Amino acid sequence: MKNSLVFWVEKYFYNPNLFQQVLSFCLLPLSFLYCFLMWLRFKTKKAQDFGLDIISVGNLTVGGSGKTPLVIALAASHENTAIILRGYGRNSSGLYVVKDKTKILCDVGISGDEAMIYAHKLPNAVVIVSEDRKEGIKKAKEMGVTSIFLDDAYSKHDIKKRDILIEVTTSNNRCLPSGPYRERLWKGKEVSVYKEGRDFKRSVELKYATKKMSLVTAIARPERLNEFLPSVVSKNYFADHHPFTKEELEEILLRDNSDSLLVTYKDYVKVESFGLPLSLLDLEVELVRSL
Repeated sequence: MKNSLVFWVEKYFYNPNLFQQVLSFCLLPLSFLYCFLMWLRFKTKKAQDFGLDIISVGNLTVGGSGKTPLVIALAASHENTAIILRGYGRNSSGLYVVKDKTKILCDVGISGDEAMIYAHKLPNAVVIVSEDRKEGIKKAKEMGVTSIFLDDAYSKHDIKKRDILIEVTTSNNRCLPSGPYRERLWKGKEVSVYKEGRDFKRSVELKYATKKMSLVTAIARPERLNEFLPSVVSKNYFADHHPFTKEELEEILLRDNSDSLLVTYKDYVKVESFGLPLSLLDLEVELVRSL
C-alpha cells in the first residue's frame, strides 16, 4: 500500500495523467499560500556565521536528484571535512556521529542509508546525522573539521553557507501540493546551479555481475536507473528508503530463479549483512565544474 502511494505521488509530481493534472490545478490556492509562507520564512531568517566553509548541496523539488554522488565527488577533494545530513529513514532521532575520521561508529539502522553511503565512500570524512543542522555543525566544529557539506539544506536560510542546487527537469513547476517544488530560487539568494551533462557526468560500474540478475531498488523515481541498466530478469521497485527484510529479498530470488539481486549503493548498505548474492550498480559522478 505504501509503495503504491509513493509511486502515485511521484507520477503526480513528475508525469501526471489527466486526473492528476486536474487535481494539481484544483490545489493551486494551497500552493500559492504554501509558496508565500516559504518566501516569508526566507525573508525573516538571519544567517548565522559559524566561521567555517559550509556548502549545501541539494535541489528545490521533492524526490531524488542524485545529490549524494555529487556531494561525494565534491567532498572527496576536501581534507578535514564533514558531511551533515538529517538522516531520513533512520530508526533513530537526535544527533549521532556515524563516522569519525577513522571508523564507522554505528549501523545503518541508526545512520540511515544515505549517511552510511558517505561513511563508506568518504573514508577520511566525518559523517553526522542530526535533524538540527546547527547542532551538527557545532559538533563537527568540536571535532576539528575545517569545512562542512550539508546534504539538502537550501531551506536552512539561518545558516551562512554556499548553496549548490541540482537542476531537476519537470514539466510541473508548481509548489507543493500542486507540484514538486518545496521552495523557489528566491531573489537575493545566491546559488550555483549544477546541471547534469554540463557541470557533472554520471558514470556507472557494474560489480559482481551474474548471468541472471533481479533489480531491487528503493530510490526515488527509480526509472532514472533505466539508462544504466544491464539485462535483468525483473525490476522490483520499493518506496524510497524502504527498510528491506531478508525474507522479501529471498522471495524475489526464489520467484525469479535469479543468481543475484542487482542493487544500487543506497540499497547495498542496507542489505549487505543479509548474506544474499548481490550485484552492485555503482553510480559515481565526474565533475566538469569544480567549486
